Amino acid sequence: MTSFLKSLAFVSVLAAPSLVAATEYEIHPTNSSALFSVKHMMVSNVRGSFSKVTGTANIDEKDLTKSTVEAVIDATTVTTNDTSRDEHLRGNEFFDVKKFPTLTFKSTKVEKSADGLKLTGNLTIRGVTKPVVLEAEGFTVESKDPYGNLKRGGSATTKINRKDFGLTWNTALETGGVAVGDQVSITLEIELVKKQPTQPVKSAASTTP
Repeated sequence: MTSFLKSLAFVSVLAAPSLVAATEYEIHPTNSSALFSVKHMMVSNVRGSFSKVTGTANIDEKDLTKSTVEAVIDATTVTTNDTSRDEHLRGNEFFDVKKFPTLTFKSTKVEKSADGLKLTGNLTIRGVTKPVVLEAEGFTVESKDPYGNLKRGGSATTKINRKDFGLTWNTALETGGVAVGDQVSITLEIELVKKQPTQPVKSAASTTP
């Protein structure tokens, strides 16, 4: 019986690494961004960005399809290098940031693709949630910054129809067409910081025997 228990313990030790949870990373809020591009006046593409992105990524190195990503985008940080346009975008005809201050993405499935990864998830804009698919390059190799933080990154792209999310404002042009296109290209540029394990807080009254 004793030999059986020892063998069982040995097998448990060998199996332990496979039970290790995915590594958790936090999205760096100032070194990450959400970029977008949309047709303007039927003649050019206007590019803009949201400068504050937060969230987490749980990366399973042994099986990337078990990884998860959640991102929260601060809608109030939208910028297109035009103050008047940015105020319009923050208003109730577009993002309505007073009522809906954030945009969110939460992955529901991760698949390997020829070019990296395919992330399926729920995108929420103006309180409207729709499924989207992001094409991702995959996560970069982990590296250490000058301050000892372990970091890695990733980028992903998708296209949406803004009207699907209640962004319906437009105006007709005298020459035909409309001021704002319906199709929006989105790119997420994410820097991840490895989350450090929480150290247990020792009681001041505790003593070491």
